[in-house]
Amino acid sequence: MSALVPEPVPSTSHLVLIPSYNTGRLLLDTVRAARQRWAPVWVVIDGSTDGSEQALLALAAQDAQLRVWVLPHNQGKGAAVLHGVRQALAAGFSHVLTMDADGQHPAALIPPFMALSVGRPEAMVLGRPVFDASAPLLRVRGRKVSNGWTALETLGAGVGDSLFGFRVYPAAALEAVMRRQPWMRRFDFDTEAVVRLVWRGIKPLNLDAPVKYPRPEDGGVSHFRYGRDNVLLTWMHTRLMVEFALRLPGLLLRRLLRRAPFQP
Repeated sequence: MSALVPEPVPSTSHLVLIPSYNTGRLLLDTVRAARQRWAPVWVVIDGSTDGSEQALLALAAQDAQLRVWVLPHNQGKGAAVLHGVRQALAAGFSHVLTMDADGQHPAALIPPFMALSVGRPEAMVLGRPVFDASAPLLRVRGRKVSNGWTALETLGAGVGDSLFGFRVYPAAALEAVMRRQPWMRRFDFDTEAVVRLVWRGIKPLNLDAPVKYPRPEDGGVSHFRYGRDNVLLTWMHTRLMVEFALRLPGLLLRRLLRRAPFQP
């Protein structure tokens, strides 16, 4: 930790959870940036094969507020988050802030996101991405499709962005919705999580957050595959729309009566 940055006071309710798969040298930079702003920080290595966890494990051996789990094989982002959430619940934590390990998410915004969550523990705090010139245009346009479907599936409950993974979840509610079905384990995790949490009555609160896409020469890595992951998202929204049709009367009643998640 830098001598110029005061050590954050450890929280007993909220922790930072970082899933990582083959993110190379950016993993250590991301974790250090998160630790400068929050304690504790937990990392779940999702079966990485690039050796990126070695330096992190050495760092964790010297830092009581940094914990690392190494899964034996790659299971997907959602599965890694679920592993961390279950460990957090077992340790008595109530909320987790998830952020990517590849340098895209703004560690400097961890404290304000956590502060909002502490003040509104019944809600989930969602990052609303502010893109710069590094963002691939195809991905920026493509997420508008997913956001449109999500707005319909949640009956306009106020999800600012369905795909941005910088967000604070109520851990028990997230674990409950994931336990009940086999999906949400890979790229479908972020979107399906917010839809199902809204259905559960968890109100979304949105905060703007800048997002950057590090260049390959700066260590940037992307595991997104346009064909494979768009097929996965299409299948996910198909499933959610079928279930939405069954839930529609109850959602309409909740909206009419301004019950969670449609309360002010």
